[in-house]
Amino acid sequence: MAWRIGVDIGGTFTDVAMVEEATGRIAVAKLLTTPPDFGQGVLDGLRQGMAANGIAADAVTLLSHATTVVTNALLEHRGATAAFVSTRGFRDILELRRSARADLYDLFQDGPSVLIPRRRRFEITERIDAQGQVVTPLAEAEVPALVEAIRASGAETVGVSLLFSFLNDAHERRLGEMLRAAFPGLRVFLSCEVLPEIREYERASTTAVCAYVGPLLEGYLARLQAATGALGLPPLHVMGSGGGVLDVAECLRMPAAIVESGPAAGVVAAALVGRQLGLPNILSFDMGGTTAKASIIADGEVTVTADYEVGGGVNGKRFIAGTGHPIRVPVVDLAEVSAGGGSIAWVDPGGALKVGPHSAGAMPGPAAYGRGGTWPTVTDADILLGYLDGGALLDGRLALDRAAAERAVAMHVAGPLGLTVQAAASRIVEVVNANMCDALRIVSIERGHDPREFSLMTFGGAGPVHAAFLAEELQVPEVVVPPAPGAFSALGLVATDLRRDFARTLYAPLDTVPPGRVADAVAAMEAEGLAMLDAAGVAAERRVLIRQADCRYGRQAYELTVPMQDGPVTARTLRALAAAFYAKHAQTYGHANETEAVQMVNLRLTALGRQPGLALAQASRPGAAREGRRTAWFDGAPHPTRILWREGLAPGAAIAGPAVIEALDSTTVVPPGWAARVAEHGMLRLRREG
Repeated sequence: MAWRIGVDIGGTFTDVAMVEEATGRIAVAKLLTTPPDFGQGVLDGLRQGMAANGIAADAVTLLSHATTVVTNALLEHRGATAAFVSTRGFRDILELRRSARADLYDLFQDGPSVLIPRRRRFEITERIDAQGQVVTPLAEAEVPALVEAIRASGAETVGVSLLFSFLNDAHERRLGEMLRAAFPGLRVFLSCEVLPEIREYERASTTAVCAYVGPLLEGYLARLQAATGALGLPPLHVMGSGGGVLDVAECLRMPAAIVESGPAAGVVAAALVGRQLGLPNILSFDMGGTTAKASIIADGEVTVTADYEVGGGVNGKRFIAGTGHPIRVPVVDLAEVSAGGGSIAWVDPGGALKVGPHSAGAMPGPAAYGRGGTWPTVTDADILLGYLDGGALLDGRLALDRAAAERAVAMHVAGPLGLTVQAAASRIVEVVNANMCDALRIVSIERGHDPREFSLMTFGGAGPVHAAFLAEELQVPEVVVPPAPGAFSALGLVATDLRRDFARTLYAPLDTVPPGRVADAVAAMEAEGLAMLDAAGVAAERRVLIRQADCRYGRQAYELTVPMQDGPVTARTLRALAAAFYAKHAQTYGHANETEAVQMVNLRLTALGRQPGLALAQASRPGAAREGRRTAWFDGAPHPTRILWREGLAPGAAIAGPAVIEALDSTTVVPPGWAARVAEHGMLRLRREG
């Protein structure tokens, strides 16, 4: 039998998901994450999962991985010693940034850290104007001195971003050629290769991010690929931020493309399950150990944005614009809050209860894990409320110390607030639920969608515990708990396609631009996309090219991305593009002026190598059925609650709340007034009774 394997590293757990291609049967291995050597957890999980399920290395057809290496390097400021080269007079572009401020009224706020300090930022004489014409030729005579300065700086990598190179890249490519000849052992990132798009600062920032994290990513992937190769596994693929996997060579060419690697995989898996169940509109909700992430799937399409900041600050509810490093690469549109099972509860000096942003992580973890943690977390509160039990998680291999959880909550929350331990635990859950509702509102209501028209698909180790409470608050009619929710992001890794995104600036009004000019730009990008698919060995029948365009009104500063029709590019194609923009503008902002001309800014192309389809399923094992009872707390009161084991539930079984449905990787809570049903493919579907 052929198997696909996905490995996802989370803040607390490393998940390995194995799917048999012919049947969709799922197997899961889950173990604690192993900082600082995250690769060790990957290898341990692979060995454990393959051995437990009798999977031979030569039966694995796809090995995909989601990594936080890029994000962690930026958050922890431990990237490479990088150099940066700009047009003379633009040395400080990374420091000047945009004029936007994170806090308009804070006169003493510090700007974000600069990845490449001024002493390693260099200039070269050249100039291309805003029409792409050469004003000042490239001063090649300056290159030897530039090379010596870079060498003396100790740089391990170089980023180059020259003015208007997205219109005319001749100078940048010539300089790159000379630098690569001078430094054959270093990676040189050119902005015309990384991001040939308008907006000088964002292009420079994306190039600098690639240069800063490139060597660290290269070392990590080289070690991991060598180790998995030694196990006899196929070449490694890595999840990209836009919802598709890349081979290692593509990752190293564009390291910024894998910033939101793990969260994107979960949204892809949610879209897959939605197609299986015939649910086109889904709110995707992923609550892990450190954060909770929400995204939206409308009409079956994952929402992707090209505006993203990595390493930004958090105000407890969302990332603050202007506090991170912008990267202009397609990223699954996520709202992320510091609300996970490991989020720490604390009381501020004013007596207000807070949850997060700090997390206990994998080490020491929640107090109940018995690994040295003394601060109360959301997981500790869930244990005290009767939602979690030590006999279920990791099939009993993760023993939970209820007494330690009680001591932590009593000392840090119940005592300072004058509450009982149970009341304090209830308050902790109420606060974290409110924070997570904010994330769901951001991706739904603030994007022009009504959550009452969506189903909430919940996953992550802690997601199914809290999902029904969130659905009730937002009036979402249904909660879907997919198979293996605790390892669902890892499942997304095996269900996604090979993907690479291309972009090119074409700045022109849609009503006057010659269709042939647009057609030429599209053809050039399609040639690049097909070359990538050729190199990856993707068969012709599995290749898909998707066109899009960034459009705006002429007086707007930012764009909306809208789909573009296939086939020959004609005047009719451009009229349809304008109509799509009007519709998207009306949905996003509540209005559209169809008498005003539309301006195209960028063309985009997504090249996909389709994977053979999968139907995820969780089989029932009647022999695994078991049932018990314990007291759980809802709305501040104790309730006798049924405890069921998910694997033993028969298809069609109905469970009235209050109930707790336990599994090896995650626990589902069915509150009073709700009912759960075991639907097709072993999915759990929760609805409010009546």
